[in-house]
Amino acid sequence: MKRYNRALRDLIAGGKAKPSFVVSHELSLDEAPTAYEHFDARDEGWTKVVLHPNGHGNGHKR
Repeated sequence: MKRYNRALRDLIAGGKAKPSFVVSHELSLDEAPTAYEHFDARDEGWTKVVLHPNGHGNGHKR
């Protein structure tokens, strides 16, 4: 993965790639343990989770 970092960064910065489509859930930091359990178990629909430390996760799939 490291060898692709710069190329991916450039695509994202240039607006040619949008990585947010892989985010499946946005949750508050308090929900991290539950999110990890789902992600670790490879539960369907749990691809990437964004944790919001200020508690503003919407708790839902994107």
